[in-house]
Amino acid sequence: MLGIIGGSGLTELANLDISHREVVRTPFGDPSGAITFGQLSGQPAMFLARHGYGHTIPPHEVNYRANIWALWNKGARGIVSVASVGGIRADLSPGDLVVPHQIIDYTWGRRSTYHEGEGCTVTHVDFTEPYDRNLRQMILLAASDVGVPAHTAAVYAATQGPRLETAAEIDRLERDGCDVVGMTGMPEAVLARELGVPYAAINVIANYAAGRADSRDGISFEAIEGVLHEAMQRVRLVIERLSGCHAEVCTTPD
Repeated sequence: MLGIIGGSGLTELANLDISHREVVRTPFGDPSGAITFGQLSGQPAMFLARHGYGHTIPPHEVNYRANIWALWNKGARGIVSVASVGGIRADLSPGDLVVPHQIIDYTWGRRSTYHEGEGCTVTHVDFTEPYDRNLRQMILLAASDVGVPAHTAAVYAATQGPRLETAAEIDRLERDGCDVVGMTGMPEAVLARELGVPYAAINVIANYAAGRADSRDGISFEAIEGVLHEAMQRVRLVIERLSGCHAEVCTTPD
């Protein structure tokens, strides 16, 4: 079953044929909200709003461990994160969709592992490729199938939030090799890796990053709302197609 985590601009999945909602209790506290179950393209899927269904949880206070564990516990065999980002790279414009391939983590103080506490042994996971290669390719194929352009690679800078970055910080991120900037990509990705769940992301460029193009003197939140409203319609098309593709792969015999 495919699990979808929605961020800013995707607090509900309008094309999900809802069957029920379930509050999931976890050993790591409460998730951001109830999981919504239903069908996409005739296949079972589940959806969770990262910031809560009223968009009340800021990025640094999201219980990422509970969110990922809950989806895994309820049968997610692939997780797609949808998140709005700022565009740093010159060819990334507001409204563009991006499927990132790498992460640089600038967050701090977030509970970023399941392997801690009394009785836990030291556990390392390989994170050379933070996003699942096969799931990324499936997203790109789904986008192509429904005629939605998507950039095939980007380095995602995960910042702490909830404030946006300064122009100087964006300059630094660019020097570090980052292409987009967001606040929620970590520790989601590594927590999914610890549980062995394939994880990939669809990023929506909501605005030019601070100091870039029409964000040179400041970022317009009103403009962001309009960009996300239109872009998320395309994201829903991609996810709907992906749900069918993911089910086919997951049910194919070895």
